[in-house]
Amino acid sequence: MKARMAQNLGFLALFLIASICEAAIFRPISDSHRSAALEIFKPIDGSFKSLEDAYEALRTFEILGIGKDLDISTSTCGLITETLKSSSASLKDLSVALKSNRVLKCKIDGENFKDQAADLEIQLEKADQIFRSVKALGQSDGRWRYSSNKPESSTRAAGIALETLAGVVSLASADIDQSLIGTLKNDIVKLFDSVEKYDGGAMFFDEKVVDALEYQGPLSTTSSVVRGLVAFADVTSGKITVSGDKILGLAKYFLGIGVPGNSHDFFEQIDALALLENNRVSIPLILSLPSTVLSYSRNDQLKVKVNTVLGSEAPALTVKIVQAASVNSKSAPVIENQDLKYAADGGFHVLDSLPKDIDVGNYEFVFKIALNDPSQSDVYATGGRTWVKIYFTGEIKVENEEISVLDNDLGNVESQTQLDLSTDSAISLSANHLQKLRLSFQLSSPLGNAFKPHQDFLGLVDKLYYLSGKYDLQLTIGDAVMENSFFRYLGHIDLDLPEAPEKATRPPLQPIDPLSRFGPKEEIAHIFRAPETRPPKELSLAFLGLTLVPLVGFFIGLLRLGVNFKKFPTATVSAAFAALFHVGIAAVLCLYVLFWLKLNLFTTLKYLSFLGVVLLFVGHRTLSNLAKVKAD
Repeated sequence: MKARMAQNLGFLALFLIASICEAAIFRPISDSHRSAALEIFKPIDGSFKSLEDAYEALRTFEILGIGKDLDISTSTCGLITETLKSSSASLKDLSVALKSNRVLKCKIDGENFKDQAADLEIQLEKADQIFRSVKALGQSDGRWRYSSNKPESSTRAAGIALETLAGVVSLASADIDQSLIGTLKNDIVKLFDSVEKYDGGAMFFDEKVVDALEYQGPLSTTSSVVRGLVAFADVTSGKITVSGDKILGLAKYFLGIGVPGNSHDFFEQIDALALLENNRVSIPLILSLPSTVLSYSRNDQLKVKVNTVLGSEAPALTVKIVQAASVNSKSAPVIENQDLKYAADGGFHVLDSLPKDIDVGNYEFVFKIALNDPSQSDVYATGGRTWVKIYFTGEIKVENEEISVLDNDLGNVESQTQLDLSTDSAISLSANHLQKLRLSFQLSSPLGNAFKPHQDFLGLVDKLYYLSGKYDLQLTIGDAVMENSFFRYLGHIDLDLPEAPEKATRPPLQPIDPLSRFGPKEEIAHIFRAPETRPPKELSLAFLGLTLVPLVGFFIGLLRLGVNFKKFPTATVSAAFAALFHVGIAAVLCLYVLFWLKLNLFTTLKYLSFLGVVLLFVGHRTLSNLAKVKAD
């Protein structure tokens, strides 16, 4: 049990390190997103609630390359056909239907939306005028208004406007005025000047002042800007001068979200990353580490991987460790300007061997990506330097363990006991309040250097409260980089403490379970006085015979007096009363015997009151009858 607790303590420390490091590492889309997408976008009875939900699911499945075995085309194609046939369908519904059809490629008769397509062609004959009308809603800081009736500017509206203008340019029957295109590109640069930053290089857009009903949050706002930027860059010539670091920052923001909890946010994240995966502005490259906790015991290698946001392979490049230094030390860097070796089989950039100066601990590595082909720097965004904290863990050796009881401050040792923290052996100590307890041991790292753990506690299990008695000793030694952190029971110490001072803290009252009143009560054990010694059996029988002597004398006296039944009444009624009289006397005598044996006084008096009334009545009749017979 104790060994298991020690293992759990070490595992918990490593898990917390990994969780902390995860927050600073951005990883491309992985299988966890694909598994989550199948759960979040799960159709009910082969269909989705709305056509918009169906499109978000289809688009997500298309990007992630999953969901091919789901049979949702029949129900979704039906919704697409109904929407295109409807003359009252909104432009948004028509747009969603056409986007969904692009993914499913449903067999739809062109006559179903012939009228809508013709109207659209007529509207775009004046594309330059439409472009100017939309551009008129733009603001000097790059943001847009939703309409001329709403004076508030919105960053999300800017993304929608850019996507709309991209559609106008692509469908224009004549070239748009290039001065308008140039002005719009400058507005995009101004819009990116307002991008907000997170730690770790992540960047995002959010609304400054906007109606609460229209606020969509930073994820939707950033996704809208990315969608508009990529769409506009695809339909125009030339370069939009947005820094590659900002594009990389947006990618880090989307990847840093993890797996969103609802379907709409999941779609916004994946759709934006898919647009950043292949765009004409700058394609971000993500540097990630499969693990930021490396073990000396397992001889782990430092591995780095560079991919696009969706996990595709990056172009030929070199990953360099600019610098690596201990976080808790101001000593010189342990690594400087060292290139990692590329392993083609796994696609990792690997550090072959660690320098001898790297011991267990927390180190900050600074990585830099350099493209082998400099001409590709206009296509890919590698960012500047990337800071990553890496933990090197190992088995810590424990030596020279001993525990002592000291008599005074001078350190005179009264008793000293050697410990073996690798076993479960227990010790027994005793001390008073004038003595001191000293526990000493040495910790060394795998390289033999002295190691100072983050946590080392020697604790008595219970608070003292100036109460003398036996206390258990427990030792806890743990650190984030210590693989063999442990919690060990050492034994016990018998403390002899003085009386508590007047104002000392008293032991708290123990909580009482309110349900304990209904439980079984404590058994009461009665202790009786030992019975007195009884006389021999023969002596008791002799005294019993003596008590019967007066009774025998009584009967003899009656015979000498000539007692007989000659004058017993012969008449039926008189004889009955006489018999009842004698029976009543016998009953009173029996009641007296019962009182002597087991009845109490109150019970005896209750029965005697009844017998007395009956005996008084029948006795009176009997004696009256005898007096009458004697008179005759």
